[in-house]
Amino acid sequence: MFLTRAFALSLALLGLSLALPLQAAELSKREGWVVFESQKPYDQLLKDLRSAVKAEGLVVVTQAGPTQAAAARGITIPGNRVIGVFNNDYAVQVLALSTAAMIEAPIRFYVTEVDAAHTHLAYKRPSFVFAPYLQEGGSQLVRISAELDRRFAAIAEAALTP
Repeated sequence: MFLTRAFALSLALLGLSLALPLQAAELSKREGWVVFESQKPYDQLLKDLRSAVKAEGLVVVTQAGPTQAAAARGITIPGNRVIGVFNNDYAVQVLALSTAAMIEAPIRFYVTEVDAAHTHLAYKRPSFVFAPYLQEGGSQLVRISAELDRRFAAIAEAALTP
């Protein structure tokens, strides 16, 4: 009897939690990540990020996020988008050095909405992403990683600039 009531209460609480909008959590810093806070609204930061990627000579290769799909299911969640960035020049160079390293491409930026005027822009440093392949890719992969580190930093700075 006690288990039946506990189970019923658990189901009721689960139902209530699914009906409420999910709250965004702050992104914390972690090894290999670069995390920025921004006062730009989510949609503006996404637009500025895409423009900065293009201006830096890279290409948005992939985009994915659960926000719109959740909304179609009646669930409201904060804006959340992963944007994969690379270009064919880098792809050809990396493939020549390490076929396995290409699993990491495109390298991603992560935009998360905390509230209407507070967002995060984050990415894993390309040198961190390619670190497991440096023995195979050698000094040329180190050079490419460092170059991508600079380019990703420039993209982030441009996207975050008011």
